[in-house]
Amino acid sequence: MNPPAPLEEALTPDPNSAVSAQAWAAVHEFITGQDRRRALRRELDLGPGNAAQLINLTRAPMTMREIARSAAVDPSAATVAIDRLERRGLVRREGHPEDKRRKVVHLTDLGRQTAAAAERILTEPPRGFADLDPADLATLARIFTTLNSTVEPAPTGEEF
Repeated sequence: MNPPAPLEEALTPDPNSAVSAQAWAAVHEFITGQDRRRALRRELDLGPGNAAQLINLTRAPMTMREIARSAAVDPSAATVAIDRLERRGLVRREGHPEDKRRKVVHLTDLGRQTAAAAERILTEPPRGFADLDPADLATLARIFTTLNSTVEPAPTGEEF
């Protein structure tokens, strides 16, 4: 018997491919159903970029240049975003102690509370996870750790 021709081989379904596609569809459906961006918008009126920036500011105040760099946006985009956060009372700008031409952005008390709420929204496991068997959770963690090790790193920042 002759080996299959390349075209015939390409058209022959791979049983592992079908199982992979089914598993990916189930994972995709679950993850898209857990869209944290909607929760950030609904509960805090924040996008993921602004939420990430507030969380970054909990570590330490930052200059506008540091904010732009950490979000991988140009300085004017960072300024627009910080203006918006400042109008909402989440951050305040102060003169840099060593260079009066620069500003340092600090969280306000409301900003700290909002950052904590954003971090909770972004990191809290979805409903149903707590109901899984601990062995199943360990298996999921192992599988996704393996999968994540094969993924290209994401860009360093996200638009505000």
